[in-house]
Amino acid sequence: MTRSGVWSIRAAAATALGFAVPVSAQVIEIGTDGQTSVYTGPTQFTAEGSRAIVPPAPVREPRASTNSTAQAATRAGLATGVSPALIEAVAWQESRFRAGVVSRAGAIGEMQLMPATARALGVNPYDSEQNYQGGALYLARLMRRYRGDLVLSLAAYNAGPGAVDRWRGVPPYRETRAYVGAVLGRLGSTVEGVAPKFKQRNDR
Repeated sequence: MTRSGVWSIRAAAATALGFAVPVSAQVIEIGTDGQTSVYTGPTQFTAEGSRAIVPPAPVREPRASTNSTAQAATRAGLATGVSPALIEAVAWQESRFRAGVVSRAGAIGEMQLMPATARALGVNPYDSEQNYQGGALYLARLMRRYRGDLVLSLAAYNAGPGAVDRWRGVPPYRETRAYVGAVLGRLGSTVEGVAPKFKQRNDR
């Protein structure tokens, strides 16, 4: 019997096996007083009792940049010569404009700067304004390195210049190709239009 005096066939079976079993099907429990409880959602049954498992609330992601994002991108663009639209597209793909977010790899902020990159650029990646400035400066350097080739510059931003140089083009990484296509798509280009460039550069 559980603390609330409720018996459950599923709970009893779980207890006998030593498990705490999550159940998603409809379950009816009958209490010692004859009252019934119906669980229609995911439910956790243990020896101590039963409780509904509440799924996490969906995270709402911004679909468009805010005024502060646009202003930061504009200022970074003016300082580096990089298109603010490109800066915003990269920030969206990198972080969904989330300030201070840290990836599993350790990249930080809206433009997802690695700590070593941020240090080399002389910016504080946890400061939104400096994060945009650093990301734009890095994009500008990549654009110069690859002579204005946006596809290669974006590939290098994602996979690193070493990978682009090693493959003499866009690396055959699914993540990198999807990344380049997504950024160009947000800028108004199409993934289909980028595909021939992938093949051409990787066949060189």
